[in-house]
Amino acid sequence: MEEYEQLKSLVEQVAEDIAKAGGGNRQAGTRVRKVMQQIRQNAQSIRKKILEMRAQPPL
Repeated sequence: MEEYEQLKSLVEQVAEDIAKAGGGNRQAGTRVRKVMQQIRQNAQSIRKKILEMRAQPPL
């Protein structure tokens, strides 16, 4: 599932900025919040697709 791969990529992408934000870097904190919003949207998209797959009868 392509959305899941994108989600994993986003999590890996933000790891370094999370460490920087923990050290007090405000710009890194802004980047983290932006990526976390993308992660939230991506997770919601995956959730919807899973529900759609579940609603379809098996072939």
